[in-house]
Amino acid sequence: MKENISVGRRKASVARVRFIKGKGKIFINDRDPLEYFKRKSLVMDFKQPLNLVGFDNKSDIHINVKGGGLTGQAGAVRLGIARTLQAINPDYRSILKEAGMLTRDSRVVERKKYGQPGARKKFQFSKR
Repeated sequence: MKENISVGRRKASVARVRFIKGKGKIFINDRDPLEYFKRKSLVMDFKQPLNLVGFDNKSDIHINVKGGGLTGQAGAVRLGIARTLQAINPDYRSILKEAGMLTRDSRVVERKKYGQPGARKKFQFSKR
């Protein structure tokens, strides 16, 4: 198996995912996933595509992720893994697409507007 590289993005996070022949280990910024994310729910979230297709443990996954917070990074990693799995085996596409793993979550923070304290919130209105 040659090296497969894909990019996943969510909010301000960008993840570059590389699948390399190996023993099935996962590294995120050269660290263990549980050590990096600290929350088991985030680790389970980004492993969803692997569990969905029943991917074998014959390749190491090296992930470089930067920007944003931990939840955004987990989402970016999940998309990157799904895209790489699709590149490795096109048969996985229908399974991943049906589960919504190949769709980029385009929601981003709405900008703050002038004359208001936030994006939607307004200053207190006084009639008189």
